[in-house]
Amino acid sequence: MTPADVENPATLVWAVRLLAAEAVALAVLAAYLMVLVVTADPGSLAVAISLAVMTALGAAAVLLVARALAGRSARARGPAIVVQLFLIASGGFLLQTGPAWAGALTMLLGIGVALLCLMPTTTRALGLD
Repeated sequence: MTPADVENPATLVWAVRLLAAEAVALAVLAAYLMVLVVTADPGSLAVAISLAVMTALGAAAVLLVARALAGRSARARGPAIVVQLFLIASGGFLLQTGPAWAGALTMLLGIGVALLCLMPTTTRALGLD
């Protein structure tokens, strides 16, 4: 292994990239929800706005976790795994109620990123060995 591989193992790099992609997906969802807010029934406006705001806050939180993990913060690994547990749960919900293919992909993404965060090379790069 070269020193660059030890500094930036592929497992850590891909975990950060996928977390950033998750943050972008949440931001797109928040934008879509804001469009729905404009067309919402006045009786459900408060719920629609709060859902859009919570989604935007979730996107910001996932982006912060990705940045912290990219900066080699060992304390970011736990929150990154918790985010993946939420993804796995959301995928399970989609398997039961929504398009099954989307649920399966969501669950696979959550499992994959969680495994990348737990790989020995990622553990060493974060100084947790």
